[in-house]
Amino acid sequence: MTLFQNATYVASAHHLQDLPPPDEPEIAFAGRSNAGKSSAINALANRTRLAFVSKTPGRTQQINLFRLVHGGMLADLPGYGYAKVPERLRRHWEATLSQYLQTRASLCGLALVMDARHPLTERDEIMLQWFRPTGRPIHVLLTKADKLTRSAARAALQRVRARLARLGPQHTAQLFSSVERTGIEEAEGIFAGWLARSGVGATAKGK
Repeated sequence: MTLFQNATYVASAHHLQDLPPPDEPEIAFAGRSNAGKSSAINALANRTRLAFVSKTPGRTQQINLFRLVHGGMLADLPGYGYAKVPERLRRHWEATLSQYLQTRASLCGLALVMDARHPLTERDEIMLQWFRPTGRPIHVLLTKADKLTRSAARAALQRVRARLARLGPQHTAQLFSSVERTGIEEAEGIFAGWLARSGVGATAKGK
């Protein structure tokens, strides 16, 4: 069984006060709209619709929480950087995500999803700035790696890793493709380690 397989929906929240109490370790998934965040979550969960996938950016409009079978939670955050989102909603989510990432006590790490063809956008850098002061780990999934040649994918990975190296050893990155299902085991190993360090017996792989 994969780490996220058989995850069950818990709650959705438009405001932080609507979230359940921070009683279990949470892994947050964040990413620019249309970067492949929902597809990555579904690939990791070996499901087709755990997270809603749409060709229209900006469809995830709430913080969606899912409970993992072996303990811990997955938090699917709204996509950011979509220009057509109304200004009032954009300001709301910037404030909400900033506060969530900096103050949510149960967060044990951030999975930051970037399109391998367009990594380290201005908004991605803002997410890094918000989360870095917590001292918790960040792992970047460079999605849609199948759309690049091997050399271009390696170059993108090296560029991102060089940027993350300046932030500290807890900031890592890998290539990922939900289409070719590559990078899943590597990502699971990272995320299981986060949960294990938080006291959750989350080494579900192979069980």
